[in-house]
Amino acid sequence: MRPDASTKIAKVTPKAGPNPVIIGAVVAAVVILAVVVAIVMGRPDSQAGASSAQPAGVVGGKGGGILVNSTPAKSNAPTLDLYEDFQCPSCARLEEAIGAQMTAMAKAGDIKLVVHTLSFLDDKLKNDSSARSANAAACAADAGKYLPYHAAVFAAQPEREGDGYTDTQLTEFASASGIAGPALTTWQQCTKSGQHDKYVTSVQTASDRAEVTGTPTVKLNGKDITKTLTTPDALGAAVKAATS
Repeated sequence: MRPDASTKIAKVTPKAGPNPVIIGAVVAAVVILAVVVAIVMGRPDSQAGASSAQPAGVVGGKGGGILVNSTPAKSNAPTLDLYEDFQCPSCARLEEAIGAQMTAMAKAGDIKLVVHTLSFLDDKLKNDSSARSANAAACAADAGKYLPYHAAVFAAQPEREGDGYTDTQLTEFASASGIAGPALTTWQQCTKSGQHDKYVTSVQTASDRAEVTGTPTVKLNGKDITKTLTTPDALGAAVKAATS
């Protein structure tokens, strides 16, 4: 290389080592990112976490049902798993026949009542009422009012399958369930944001994997007893047998 060329190269070649301007920019970016993460993590109502939240009372992990007992069950109480879709006419008939008895047994601690609210009928009926009402019921669980909300939805099930539920009706069910004041405001925010939508989907997925092929399905300690539940007495007898 010619001497004059090497001199020119030396003049334009940067000195070894990091550029202080670049370092400053990187540090500033890291600090800003840390602040943003801290703010998001510190917001319990952030939208990112809201849609994936599980309602109060979920048992069995992801996609599990909601344990709706208002008081702790007895130590020897069997588990009654109830799989329903709020648009299912047969589920409404089951609720009418033995819903009050199941509620009474749960309140007395005689059973651990776990409700799995499904949403598969939305595809069949071409609406979204199953998912919306399931989310609304999950929001009612957060308010400690799952069972009265559950009963109100079935009591008002449309005569014609597929007519579904309006948003106004879902709110009326909340009021009828005793959700009022600040709790009602929280419930409205929960339903409007679809806070438990992902949970509702996970329940349907888990039920499919458990090979629950229809609604209503009732399992007592894992055994399907749906076909035997013809009367309230039949449920009482099954629970008694599972307890002894």
